[in-house]
Amino acid sequence: MFDTFDMRTENMPSDLRILLDEYPRNSWEAHPGFKEKTRHWLGAHQMFRQLGQITREETERFLDKSRSADEFAARLSYYGDALVRNLHGHHGWEDFSYFPELSAADPRFDTGLEILEKDHKALDAVLNSFTKTANRVIKLVQLDEKQARDEAGKLHDVAQVIETFLKRHLSDEEELAVPIILHHRLRG
Repeated sequence: MFDTFDMRTENMPSDLRILLDEYPRNSWEAHPGFKEKTRHWLGAHQMFRQLGQITREETERFLDKSRSADEFAARLSYYGDALVRNLHGHHGWEDFSYFPELSAADPRFDTGLEILEKDHKALDAVLNSFTKTANRVIKLVQLDEKQARDEAGKLHDVAQVIETFLKRHLSDEEELAVPIILHHRLRG
């Protein structure tokens, strides 16, 4: 399933980790430049990780018949919508506001920001596939539960792609952006 989408699989280039070495992740919260806006941004990332996990686990519960079809459809509708809608909004804001601010503060990292923007485009394709498949599953729950389970298998595959993608992308994004924020005392 992973090869269906044009997703980056390699790590962020090591030459973009220069500020991360100076500002390692375990020191961020104690840094005087670590402000509420950055905490909220990281909190949004944690929410995306949780929503990705929830959609995958809910699909697994439906597939193993420990979740009723109607309950699954309701939960998929709620959590799937929250995941897709919030990711689209968050990434749009990053691409048009947040990343330009980071670039203006430290253009050495423009290559990394471009990589992250490409990730956002790739994720849009994955989210589109997720939305189409989830909508089919929800419709099929009312029409033919067996077909809904078959389609839910495809949905599970896409949910796994989202979860894996977010794990790598969000960590890369955080490890590029937060050191820039701390170094230049941005977002205070």
